[in-house]
Amino acid sequence: MAEEYDHIVVGGGASGCVVAARLVQSGRRVLLLEAGHSHHHPLLDMPPGIFKMINGSKFMRYHATTPQEHLDGRVHEISQGNVLGGGTSVNAQVYMRGRPSDYDSWDELLRGNNSGVRWDWEHVLPHFRNMEGNNRFFDERHNDSGPLLVSDPGHIDDVSRWFVQTMQGLGVPFNPDFNGPSQAGAGFYQFMNRRGKRSSAAYAFIEPLRNNPLLTVRLNTAVKRILVEHERATGVVFADGAGERTVRARGEIVVASGALVTPKLLMLSGIGPADDLRHHGINAVIDAPGVGQNLIDHPEVPILAHLNGPYGYFGHTDGWRMIMHGLQFKVFGTGMVTSAGVEAGAFVNPLDPEGEPSIQAFCVPFVYLDRDLLKLIEPTHGVTITTVVTKPKSRGFVKLRSADPADMPIVSPHLLKHPDDMATMIAGQRFFLRAFQDGPLGRRVDKVLRPDTADLSDDALAAHCRKLVKTNYHPAGTCRMGPDGDPLAVLDAQMRVRGVENLCVADMSACPTINSGNTAAPAMMLGDRCASFVLGATSRQVGQERVSHVA
Repeated sequence: MAEEYDHIVVGGGASGCVVAARLVQSGRRVLLLEAGHSHHHPLLDMPPGIFKMINGSKFMRYHATTPQEHLDGRVHEISQGNVLGGGTSVNAQVYMRGRPSDYDSWDELLRGNNSGVRWDWEHVLPHFRNMEGNNRFFDERHNDSGPLLVSDPGHIDDVSRWFVQTMQGLGVPFNPDFNGPSQAGAGFYQFMNRRGKRSSAAYAFIEPLRNNPLLTVRLNTAVKRILVEHERATGVVFADGAGERTVRARGEIVVASGALVTPKLLMLSGIGPADDLRHHGINAVIDAPGVGQNLIDHPEVPILAHLNGPYGYFGHTDGWRMIMHGLQFKVFGTGMVTSAGVEAGAFVNPLDPEGEPSIQAFCVPFVYLDRDLLKLIEPTHGVTITTVVTKPKSRGFVKLRSADPADMPIVSPHLLKHPDDMATMIAGQRFFLRAFQDGPLGRRVDKVLRPDTADLSDDALAAHCRKLVKTNYHPAGTCRMGPDGDPLAVLDAQMRVRGVENLCVADMSACPTINSGNTAAPAMMLGDRCASFVLGATSRQVGQERVSHVA
């Protein structure tokens, strides 16, 4: 007889860890299945350790895109966490919620569906706030005692300080809190760590439950399909070292495998575009044409410069310097190792200074390129400013490669395909190139390496963007929530898969549109909200909101 749990959570990433923890804390017996590895590793724990791993690591899964015709046939990669904690165990740890208008737009789209569930800022803020343990802020937006530890950078490089000062010289106001009243401005990010140790979703939510008998965590366990019987999710089939096994759930099964794998898993389970499923010999249990559509990601394009002195982090990650910094961190808990490697940034709207920010920038005190472009520039004392379109209009897709669960999905993100995205990116590149021309940072720049400043025409900058655009590691939207009557809405406003009882999706694939900024915190918020819906919080407070009972 198959094992049985109250709930099964498929995927131990940012949202999956939160869902599992909330359900266990409410007295439910939960099985958490994660295809990746343990999060216990010294390089994962230390803020900058990921830069030692990002270009090749077992803790990452690399999704190669289809050739992108609008990028001159380029194939690039979208790396995702292959570890408990998901992206929060391998990312740069930036804590960013997005702005209120992101969620107000979701609410406008979803309002009136499913017992009046609201998605506006007022109703998602309590989930963000209750999870947060901030070391600087405590007010109506921020909490100091939540499990997710949020901190100022432990070390700020001079290059990062010069960037923020230069932005102010260009008329961009200093912003002390990108999660505060306004996102616009330049300043220093906050990070999900404390005293130099990463605060991933695994550490914040799962680690405290390690000895709780209600929680079972299985790593290196790949789910092959969800069992759907009479339009009801009843269990999952997974493979581990012991072979193929089946487990059952009395209550909801929550899929939280990320925006690239969650649609793949639904399609392998017979939930997806019926014609595509039949093409792969899969019986279509539910014809859901929206599964795998609406892939959104933040496109990122670097601006690179050579510095005129030994500034930044180049040379500090190897040899005797690395040993020295490691000893300083080990003995005193201070120094460069307490930095995630990217401390400063800005949000601006170069086309409409009075409008909401259309570009997010990161200042990286070294030459930072995707691994397929590493040979483009020789390692040097350099600085990178990456410009990211905050609200892209381009949409891609995820499809099955075959009916074999071991095969990676087909992924086509279409970064910068929409002409408005390209126009916004070109404006962002022009704006932030000014940081290399004057001010405290400009005075330390010897030469701009990319783009070629000899030709900054629209055509030349577009060619530069096509060559260097990369993912900001924020895929979203592939199983989106939507209003009743929308044939492409995979989920209702309570994150339930339409047409299948007891099946929910709780990761970034549920987003109707992407938030402005990094996505780890929104993913955890989605996990927390999904748990509230699953628990059916009848007439009681969840943070500061009331959630209607789900029959």
